[in-house]
Amino acid sequence: MAKIGINIATGSLQQSEIIVGIDLGTTNSLVAIIHPDTKLPTALKEFDGSSIVPSVVHFDAFGNVAVGENAKPFLESDPQNTIFSAKRLMGKSHHDIREHQDFFAYKIIDDNRDSLVKVQVGNTFYSPIDLSSYILAELKKRAEHILKTPVTKAVITVPAYFNDTQRQATRDAGKLAGLDVLRIINEPTAASLAYGLGLDPTEEKTIAVYDLGGGTFDISILKISNGIFEVLSTNGDTYLGGDDLDRAIIEYWMKQMGVDHLEDHKTLKQQLRLAAEKAKIALSSADYFETEFAGEKVSISKQIFEDLIIPIVQKTMECCARAMKDAQLNISDINTVLMVGGSTRVPFVKQKVADFFAQPVNDSVNPDEVVAIGAAVQADILAGNNSSMLLLDITPLSLGIETMGGLMDVLLPRNAKIPTQASRQYTTQKDAQTGIHISVYQGERDLVKDNRQLGAFTLKGIPSMPAGLPKVEVRFLINADGILQVSAKELRSGVSQTIDIKPQYGLTDEEVEQRLLESLTHAKADISMRALVEARTEAEQMLDVTEKFLVKNAALLTQEELTKTAQAMQALQLAITMEDKNLIQTKTEELNDISRPFAERVMDQAISGAMKGKNIEDKDL
Repeated sequence: MAKIGINIATGSLQQSEIIVGIDLGTTNSLVAIIHPDTKLPTALKEFDGSSIVPSVVHFDAFGNVAVGENAKPFLESDPQNTIFSAKRLMGKSHHDIREHQDFFAYKIIDDNRDSLVKVQVGNTFYSPIDLSSYILAELKKRAEHILKTPVTKAVITVPAYFNDTQRQATRDAGKLAGLDVLRIINEPTAASLAYGLGLDPTEEKTIAVYDLGGGTFDISILKISNGIFEVLSTNGDTYLGGDDLDRAIIEYWMKQMGVDHLEDHKTLKQQLRLAAEKAKIALSSADYFETEFAGEKVSISKQIFEDLIIPIVQKTMECCARAMKDAQLNISDINTVLMVGGSTRVPFVKQKVADFFAQPVNDSVNPDEVVAIGAAVQADILAGNNSSMLLLDITPLSLGIETMGGLMDVLLPRNAKIPTQASRQYTTQKDAQTGIHISVYQGERDLVKDNRQLGAFTLKGIPSMPAGLPKVEVRFLINADGILQVSAKELRSGVSQTIDIKPQYGLTDEEVEQRLLESLTHAKADISMRALVEARTEAEQMLDVTEKFLVKNAALLTQEELTKTAQAMQALQLAITMEDKNLIQTKTEELNDISRPFAERVMDQAISGAMKGKNIEDKDL
């Protein structure tokens, strides 16, 4: 068995090996390394000279998966089975994306809940984690093909604006792709490293990183001193990017053609999106673009394009202003402005950023490659090949709590720098529940039974409320001495409790290595089991909600509606007993489809009745 030598104090690997840097992007992704001969950061390129892998995944009728360039042609020919911009869905619920759903040509499941979104292809349901894992697996395969050596370790970048759920989802996608994700780092930090900033220990600079990618935007203000990166402030929008520039062109052309919507014409919708992307790229160097679409000529000038995107670019400027205010800095305090992301190639964007910061921007490194190159620099530091930069102490293994179904919910991922803290909100599963048992675990497996329990306590005294109404915030805090403090607080009532767990958690280096190896060995089975448990939990909640609704409103439903609902509930109950996640999700969706119309009808009647009642009261007054 291969051994992974890890220094617990620094997180650096004790043997020389290749660790890749990965930019998992909304539109494009790529992988980079520090070249073993030149010692320079290099984006890995295939024989055609391309370093970019389009973040596109296609599923055919036989279950075969195509990724990247091989999947791109299907955006037009088979749009409903071709997934793009999966990063926009990471860590999102349907509630988060409902205003933008018309942008996607594939089916996103609306289950009227705050659970994470799923994409349906045929009878199979994919989470954004599954979809991202296919892209990461393709990058892993590409790296192994070019380097002629196995690649199992990576540093992956995320927008600075990503929340804890989105960061954990990215880690899970890496694990599913067969990668040990040594660290998740912010894209602006990676960009700074790519420009060589921070590598000179004597250097002191304050920099702004303007990152406008395909689907996310963030602006970060960083202070670099003695090789240490300090994020002074960050602002942005996880739902703003180059896709929105494309959308502005699409809407302009739809008006030209007199088309109100393309919901029923997925192929035309996708063709229009791709044509808009070509127009955006062309207008970076030309004053006019024209093409034929659906038998009609459509065109757009550079001036009109710039007028259309003013509101979008202005949003990013407002984010820049907020970031500067939060950092308590003046524009004159910024030494360098770095441009990251393919959308910063738009001249209008570049000019507006230069105007805002009152200085020329720095875009000398390929904006598509800069983040992956920076991730490779970070990977080189973790490999112990660059001792000029400070590596802070880190958590050797992930820390989390047990959630429904015996799942491990990670609050602090392994390699998180300490001191650090993280929090997440939970709620009750049963009506009138007055206590929540919190069990703290350490490890990399998806089920808590495969991890190590560190401690447990029960938060008592929660006021009696309906299920889902209490808000319990669980907070993990690791201080500079490595002591983990776990606290839980019910936010509505203020009831709270805290426990301390001793440093280092009693594990030897060998035990840490063993647990890491086990997490990689069992990654696919673990994540499949997690998906099955989550599907069962969601199905059981759906059955519980439906049953309560029927008991309360049976008189308002027809006999046919009652019969169909009962049949769908029986089918779902049977599915829960099986080991088929997709079957459970299909039957959950079928029950949801059957019950939604009459649930909405009953709600409408209730609102109507309430309004009538109010009118009567008003008259009495």
